[in-house]
Amino acid sequence: MSIVKQLLILSLLAGAVYGGYAYWRSQNAADPALTAQQPSRPVSVELARAERRIMQRSIEAVGTTRALRSVEIVPEADGRLVALDITAGARVTEGQVLARLDDTIERADLAQAEAVLTERSQSLERIRTLRQTNAVSQAALEEAVARLAEAEAAADRARRRLADRTITAPFSGVLGLTGYDVGARVTKGEVLARLDDLSAVEVEFSLPETIFAQVAQGQRIVARAAAFPGRDFTGTIAAVDSRIDPVSRAFRTRALIPNPDSILPAGMFLSLTLVLEENENTVVPEEAIVFQAAQTYVFVAEEGVARRRIVTTGLRRDGVIAILDGLAPGEEVVVRGLTRVRDGAPIEILARDRDATAGTGTGTGTGTGTAAARRPT
Repeated sequence: MSIVKQLLILSLLAGAVYGGYAYWRSQNAADPALTAQQPSRPVSVELARAERRIMQRSIEAVGTTRALRSVEIVPEADGRLVALDITAGARVTEGQVLARLDDTIERADLAQAEAVLTERSQSLERIRTLRQTNAVSQAALEEAVARLAEAEAAADRARRRLADRTITAPFSGVLGLTGYDVGARVTKGEVLARLDDLSAVEVEFSLPETIFAQVAQGQRIVARAAAFPGRDFTGTIAAVDSRIDPVSRAFRTRALIPNPDSILPAGMFLSLTLVLEENENTVVPEEAIVFQAAQTYVFVAEEGVARRRIVTTGLRRDGVIAILDGLAPGEEVVVRGLTRVRDGAPIEILARDRDATAGTGTGTGTGTGTAAARRPT
C-alpha cells in the first residue's frame, strides 16, 4: 500500500473519531438530565424586574422655525416720520399705531373735499325741490346727481390718503429691529421693521420616502433647540406634501409648535423627533437578552433556579428592549452573571434592580426591534 493511501486512511479515521467525540460532547452538554446530575454551585447573579412601559418608534429630522404670520411694516406713502412706536421685541396688538407721517396737507385736502361734498349735496336738494315744480329740467337734476357722486369719490380718496399717513399693526405679534428715528424721511414701500406672529411657529423639514405612508396630520413631534438645553417643545404635523423630490427621494413636512410665551423666535434651528408608533410593552434591560443561533432568550429566576425562556423582542432604546412574547410583567430576569448561568442552574441573588429601566433613561425608544447580541461562553 502506498504512503499516500495510508495517510488518507489515517486522516479519515482521525476525522471519524473527532466527529464522534464532538457529537457525544454536544449531546451530553444539551441533555438537561445529565446536567442536573452534575453537582454545581449556585451562580451569583443580579436580577431586574420586567415591567410595562410605553415604547416609541420614531425618526429624527432637522428644521428651521418661521413665524405663523410675518409681514414687513412699510409706509403706503412718502413723507416725514412725526411719530414712531417701534421697539425691538415689543408685543403689539392688532390695530395699534406704530408710526405716523406728517399729514398736514392730507388733512387740508380732506377738509376741501368734504366742503365740496357738502356744497354739492345741498345743491342737489335744491334742484330736486325745483324739479317738483318743473322749474329745472331733468338733465339739470341728473347732472347734479353726477356731480355729488364725483364729490363723494374725491372725499373718499382724501380720507384714504390721510389714513395712509398712519401705520398700524395688521395683527398681534412681536416687533423686530428698526433703523429709523422720528424726523426721518421715508418713501413708499420702505421697510421700517418686521412684525411676527409668534403665538405658534412653523417648522418645515424633509423625511425619507420610505416612511411616507406612516406620516399624517396630527402626529406628535418633539423639538429641541441648542439655546434651550433640556427643554422639549411639543407640536403636531400640520401638513404633508403630496410630492416626493425625485433627486433627494424625500418629501416636505410642516409641523406647528405652540409658542404662547413667544420664546421661540423665527429662524431658529431645531432638531425634531417624529413619533411614528407608540405602544405599551413589557420591557427588560438589554443585558438580559441572550442570542444563540436562531433563538433569543432570557433567564428567568424561579424559586432560586434560572430557567431559560425563549422570547420575541421588539423596539429598543436607552438600554431597554421590548418583549413582545414569552415574558410577563413582574417576572425577574438575570442581567449580571449570564456567562455562567445554565438552564436549571441554582442561582444566588446578589442584587435586584428597582425595575427594568433603572438608570437607563426614559424607556421610550426607536429602532427595528433587533435583540442585543450576547453569546454564552
